[in-house]
Amino acid sequence: MNDPEHKLITFDVDGNDTPASTITPSNTAIHPESKHTHKGLCFISFGSGSSGNCAYLGTQRGGILIDAGIDIDNVFPVLERNGIKPDKVKGIILTHDHQDHVRYAYRIVRKYKHIRIYCTMRLMKGMLRKHNISSRVQDYQVAIYKEIPFRVMDMEITAFETSHDGSDNMGFHIQWEDECFVVGSDMGIITPRAEHYMALANHLMIESNYNHEMLEGGRYPEILKDRVRGAVGHLDNAVAAQFVADHYDKRLQHVFLCHLSNDNNTPDIARATMREALERIGVSVGDGSNAVGQRDCDVQVYALPRFAPSLWFVLA
Repeated sequence: MNDPEHKLITFDVDGNDTPASTITPSNTAIHPESKHTHKGLCFISFGSGSSGNCAYLGTQRGGILIDAGIDIDNVFPVLERNGIKPDKVKGIILTHDHQDHVRYAYRIVRKYKHIRIYCTMRLMKGMLRKHNISSRVQDYQVAIYKEIPFRVMDMEITAFETSHDGSDNMGFHIQWEDECFVVGSDMGIITPRAEHYMALANHLMIESNYNHEMLEGGRYPEILKDRVRGAVGHLDNAVAAQFVADHYDKRLQHVFLCHLSNDNNTPDIARATMREALERIGVSVGDGSNAVGQRDCDVQVYALPRFAPSLWFVLA
């Protein structure tokens, strides 16, 4: 970051680990049932949408969960099959306090007491106020502040403001060596600060929630349609696609489409909208499968499954 007021807060969660190895970047995607070893930065989603959100980002040495809205019985066994034991999960970063993002946070830290929850004080207070969660969850919190970086293991993480209707809402800019993974989920509009951080990504997890025509012609009552399409609601496929096309840079390798609506979107429509926007500016688009004919494309676009684990992506 070039901000002269850039500060770094270091949380020593794993002081005995040795430095990670430098890995040549790749576009590897592996089925989540396949056990394998790897030393680079990896990503997997365990579910994405209003039914629950949770993902893992890290290396073989360890990493973090992004949100905690998926039952731990559907998270940790998948990680273990891919060589990540529970003691390698060092923390949870929370984007906001809606139930589909925080429901299992306390269950996780109660079972795995070394894990810490990284969130703002406003988010923690909102979570306790809105949900039936034990107040003891606060014992596991590490307070963070927007646009003040903190470190978990080898990752430097910066939270930034997003436009949504939780008590406090944020995306995350996550730097690991030369790789930048950015989380931009649950936002009605892309604000200037979100734009700044999201444009830096090598790997962008961006909300592509609804198709405008499906929402307008769908069964939602008008008050709910207003909430979804509002400035603190969710992101239209076309808006997400135009943002990526407008900010495309050759460093961008992956676009992960997240939080797709079950009623007002489909993975095929969301992918097609993003692909068409990128192809209009001459960018070749792969499907994230690492299949022959796909792996050499300029950028990989993959819609995160709503109810199941994604592929296991080796990002670098």
